[in-house]
Amino acid sequence: MPIYKAPVDDTLFLLNDVLHLERYGNLAGFSDVPPDVLAQIIGEAGKICEERLQPLNRSGDAEGCGLDSSGEVTTPAGFKEAYREFVAGGWVGLAVPPEYDGQGLPYTLAVVMNEFASAANMSFAMYPGLTQGALAALLRHGSEEQKRLFAPPMAAGRWTGTMNLTEPQCGTDLGLLTTKASPRADGSYAVTGQKIFISAGEHDLSENIIHLVLARIEGAPAGVKGISLFIVPKYEVNPDGTLGARNAVRCGALEHKMGIHGNATCVMNYDGARGFLVGEPNRGLNAMFVMMNEARLGVAVQGLAQSEVAYQNAASYAKERLQGRALTGAKNAGGGADPIIVHPDIRRGLMEMKAFNEAARGLALATALDSDIAHRSEDAEARQAAEDRLGLLTPVLKGVLTDLGFESAVKAQQIWGGHGYIDENGVGQFVRDARITMIYEGANGIQALDLVGRKLPKDNGRAAMAYFAEVSEFIAHESSDEMKPFVEPLKAALGDLQKATIWLMQNALAKPDNGAGASYDYMHLFGRVALGYTWARIARAALAKKKEAPGDGAWLDTKLTTGQFYMEKMLPETGFRLARITAGVDTLMSLPAEMF
Repeated sequence: MPIYKAPVDDTLFLLNDVLHLERYGNLAGFSDVPPDVLAQIIGEAGKICEERLQPLNRSGDAEGCGLDSSGEVTTPAGFKEAYREFVAGGWVGLAVPPEYDGQGLPYTLAVVMNEFASAANMSFAMYPGLTQGALAALLRHGSEEQKRLFAPPMAAGRWTGTMNLTEPQCGTDLGLLTTKASPRADGSYAVTGQKIFISAGEHDLSENIIHLVLARIEGAPAGVKGISLFIVPKYEVNPDGTLGARNAVRCGALEHKMGIHGNATCVMNYDGARGFLVGEPNRGLNAMFVMMNEARLGVAVQGLAQSEVAYQNAASYAKERLQGRALTGAKNAGGGADPIIVHPDIRRGLMEMKAFNEAARGLALATALDSDIAHRSEDAEARQAAEDRLGLLTPVLKGVLTDLGFESAVKAQQIWGGHGYIDENGVGQFVRDARITMIYEGANGIQALDLVGRKLPKDNGRAAMAYFAEVSEFIAHESSDEMKPFVEPLKAALGDLQKATIWLMQNALAKPDNGAGASYDYMHLFGRVALGYTWARIARAALAKKKEAPGDGAWLDTKLTTGQFYMEKMLPETGFRLARITAGVDTLMSLPAEMF
């Protein structure tokens, strides 16, 4: 059976020693989590994920969700009981403001919990995760009455939330959506249309489901400029917060998917369902992007999570599975063979996963901290800098962490060999579950286009230039011999990123295909540098902590060795990416369509 142990110590090291969470006591909620409280929260998060969610992962995958003739959906056995415990612990509303019955703690801690929960049971984690995203959109763009009515029960986990964008003819290009909203005399709208691929669209975990639905008000402009956002509850909500009649929204079908079987992916049919406009008419995408951006960071964390649990199972297997002998002599003299962890190729896979996981976690938490600063700081300059980094790095995290997370799941399966291909061992589930992260919330090619086409040139390149300056300043400041194995490779990789950026500036404007054709490689080049910068920050913290706490030397040396492996073996990929970018797109775009 698969195993999972939440990386509590690694996470606390990142929060305390790398990101220095104690320095942000001026931000709302941060003073409530001194180091001892932080350790307790992270420890409890790990405990519920290990003990309650992980044991349901395999069974939930095997059973899946059920749909009856009335459109009601049942989740796998054990999910309802686990969900009750999850919401009783206050985990859904961890970062929601107290005035809406949340705990008001840093969003960064919610990201920690999302990683642990997604690694333990990704299908389960999506139910509260989508609720958190819907809450973020409502709290930013909803009216005071809407927030008062809908936010508290969602923060408490009594109600859940969804996002409804995709239609059969309309995925990435939302301008093609046809779901319509007709005004009613009472100020509400009748929403009619069909949405597909709606995660957690129908289930039996909560009393009500609050759907956030993109639709076009009758007479609205064509394209994305005519899209509005609506709250459409499964059960209508009375002014006092009690539930009313069943709304005219039903699950028409459950999608039969490659993975995440324990999450209900629904076709949702709206037949004149009562909905309520969020924000201004024809400005729905602005509101939905709040949820989409939060969801993209959440999906990036899912990629990391699947990589982490896959790595743990691969490492455990590699230490137990006996095959062959070490080239340097028998390591298990009393047995007929050595454990496969002695073989360099097995080590390669394990080290690549381990080096990715630790840096990806640091990068995700640093980005989550930027979100906290952007939304909670009273310093306008600090808010702007954090918003810039957040906007720049969100597509990088979503694209790179999910691509590499899937690669890690495949590497783990490869280490297991033929046994990894057998369903009962559970390793194949990591591959199947990780695969969707590269597709939903904007396929990774779209993330790359967003980075190159929108985020790089935004505000005349302010965010990118500031990020490059930040990394350059770090390199210039960290000149000790101990840091050379980290800063010198980082300097070379940053140079590759800057060269690629200049090439895009010189070649993409006159020939847009150069920008689009280079975007995927550029995203990964950027991601390798961002992960390398994170490893350099981790190394600096580890070296400092070794001096403060010599007793942790072996644990910290493991981090330093892992980081140096990344710098030597993984970061040099930036040169390969730069070569692909500067080759241009002539051969890529030259063949006529009929030759494919």
